Amino acid sequence: MKRRLVSSTSPYASVLGFSRAVRVGDFIAVGGTAALDAEGNTVGPGDPAAQARQCLETIRKALAEAGGTLEDVVRTRTFLTRITDWEAVGRVRGEVFKEIRPVDTVMEVSRFINEGWLVEIEVDAIVSAPEQGSEDPQ
Repeated sequence: MKRRLVSSTSPYASVLGFSRAVRVGDFIAVGGTAALDAEGNTVGPGDPAAQARQCLETIRKALAEAGGTLEDVVRTRTFLTRITDWEAVGRVRGEVFKEIRPVDTVMEVSRFINEGWLVEIEVDAIVSAPEQGSEDPQ
């Protein structure tokens, strides 16, 4: 199967060798996404809701580049450095996924590579439309 990589603007991408997203067939995996802008700067220092919004916007763009949408998301994983931020981050997630309702896991982690990050979010999506340029098996 064809493998499509979506690049990351994270300053750690080239060091660690990762993509923001990978699409194989109808499946798109978007890796742990922190609150970084296009220049690799942390957005919303100290504000978990602002960071969650940035994470989800970066995820939305990565899905689009891979041929998907937020409506295709079937699973999210939310990682927090302070579990007490679950409600603020959860409200933002709820704004985006209220009608879509993918499964979710929320967990506390001890820290991220950048100590200013309070949240990372990753998603899995299954797209219903075939990728452009690929053959439809039906």
